Amino acid sequence: MPFVAKRCGVQFSPPSIVLIYESNVKDTNKIRKRIIPVRNFTNCSDCCMAAERMKHHIRHRAYLESVSLGQLERLHIVLRDHMQGHSLEHTLASLRLDPEEDLNKLDDEELARKKAQMDKVFERNRRRKDDPDFVYDLEVEFKGEVAREPCSWDEEESDDGF
Repeated sequence: MPFVAKRCGVQFSPPSIVLIYESNVKDTNKIRKRIIPVRNFTNCSDCCMAAERMKHHIRHRAYLESVSLGQLERLHIVLRDHMQGHSLEHTLASLRLDPEEDLNKLDDEELARKKAQMDKVFERNRRRKDDPDFVYDLEVEFKGEVAREPCSWDEEESDDGF
């Protein structure tokens, strides 16, 4: 891999992806900057498709090899939201997971993005049988603030009525 990405960012005017990378060509190991213009991108464009097109573009493929598709998609979302007039703080807040946020009020694209983020966090925290700290049938007592109310399901009665 002749190019290793160090940092990525966006430039709003003109809309571009800024890539700081290390060039390993001829053992020089120089830090360089590449500005990749985002063409044919409007405030209604699909960020996922634009990110895929850019990552697989013949001129940028070698430079973006070490940049994940998810990161490119997030950078395109920042650009699109800026074109729509949203502030950078609003955009960054929409990219983070908020446990108090009502997901029923989101549109399909934002909901899919939030679900993908939740799946990523779940997979990162998931314990597998191969993990050294895996415990089979782990039971945990949670200390809740709400007192348990008695329920008719909890009563131990015989099933004579069935």
